[in-house]
Amino acid sequence: MSSRQTYDFVIAANRLPVDRHVHPDGSTEWRTAPGGLVTAMDSVMRGWDGDDAAWVGWPGFSGEAPEPFDEGKLRLHPVPLSAQELSDYYEGFSNDTLWPLYHDVIVPPTFHRSWWTCYRAVNQRFADAVCEVAAEGATVWVHDYQLQLVPALVRDKRPDVRIGWFNHIPFPPVELFAQLPWRESILRGLLGADFLGFQRPDDARNFARSCRTVLGATARGEKVEWQGTDDDRLGAAPRTVRAAAVPISIDAAGFRELADSDAVRERAEEIRESLGNPEVVLLGVDRLDYTKGIRHRLRAIGELFDDGAISPDQVTFIQVATPSRERVQAYRTLREQIEGTVGRINGDVSHLGATAIHYLHQSYPREEMAALYRVADVMLITPLRDGMNLVAKEYVTARHDGKGALVLSEFTGAAEEMPQAYRCNPHDIAGLKETILRAINDEPAEKERRMRALRRRVRKHDVQTWAADFLAGLEAAPERPSRSGAKAQA
Repeated sequence: MSSRQTYDFVIAANRLPVDRHVHPDGSTEWRTAPGGLVTAMDSVMRGWDGDDAAWVGWPGFSGEAPEPFDEGKLRLHPVPLSAQELSDYYEGFSNDTLWPLYHDVIVPPTFHRSWWTCYRAVNQRFADAVCEVAAEGATVWVHDYQLQLVPALVRDKRPDVRIGWFNHIPFPPVELFAQLPWRESILRGLLGADFLGFQRPDDARNFARSCRTVLGATARGEKVEWQGTDDDRLGAAPRTVRAAAVPISIDAAGFRELADSDAVRERAEEIRESLGNPEVVLLGVDRLDYTKGIRHRLRAIGELFDDGAISPDQVTFIQVATPSRERVQAYRTLREQIEGTVGRINGDVSHLGATAIHYLHQSYPREEMAALYRVADVMLITPLRDGMNLVAKEYVTARHDGKGALVLSEFTGAAEEMPQAYRCNPHDIAGLKETILRAINDEPAEKERRMRALRRRVRKHDVQTWAADFLAGLEAAPERPSRSGAKAQA
């Protein structure tokens, strides 16, 4: 166990980068957790050339948290959540209030004062943990919508540290954000950061506009100036911060190496053979979430089969739907709807030896996903709203042969970086069908031209570039923190 007590670089995120696994004999081990943030930051930390760093996060189970422990270069500092806090802070406020609000209100958000009270309490607990492990003058990198109060809570106790916050999901326009009863407190919490990173320029502009409209702040370009107030509430001190787009990416070199491995190549051949060696394999890979456009995608695929434009003898569609937030009613309803649609389509058009849709409601290791990417002739990524979507970047990276085609929703952050994809509006079912057919039937030379450009973009702007750009933005933020440990004066 590390003898260090404080660290110069501290990451704060809802989850630790590991999951606890209990073996039949009662012994436990920690394994790398799935998820885009963990994958991205794991790559960043493997390339970290500084001293050891700390990661503050929830360990993934309710009740008492384990003692801090080491995982490679990281000191993991677990934050406990009770079962009630898990329900109110995470499933409630984070995922039934903020998540739908920040994703275009695809489903109506739910507002409960008790959820907000719990969200504040949990954010305070995270902030206290950050302050405990952060060395004098440390760099603190807070992640995502679950911890939007943490920047100001840390700033209040530790004005000596430099604080960055990155939003992995969209930030809504003020016309939607203003629905939130606690909108002012959220903005005050975020203004505790020195630099705020967003996936798209529109997200950064939405944040700045919300600060102007809700708080009366001044916003010019990427700079937001908040004059503060005389009250003693969170974030009352004047602040000048920078908000900019810093789109996240993947470890392109590492993922290509994985996709090119002999084991993955062999597995890809096995998968295609198990499918009956169809002429065309379509693939969708998503968390089971209403933002991902899975229902729209299935409707388009079903109509293509019904129309006779594609046949299960030549074309098959694999949909991987990773389980997600299954205790939230909207997600349980979504699963029932999707499984019912898959069953109807297969019942109508499939026959022995030719299954139209293979639906897989489970998670898979990265090796299996890389093999599926190699199998997929057309990748269907059709969210109704998505902050980035790293699956798009993983797919083009895995297609080292230059083959394959990416159908990509224009409502993803990835679409702004990947204009050579076959872009679509998932709400336009007729247009989506046309785009899928074009991705299937285009000349190989046209597909290879598009794929080369996509791969070049992802290779050039990988996760290390993202992290370097974010940390450079944080270092160049408008205000320099005080080196004094005393509480900031308003």
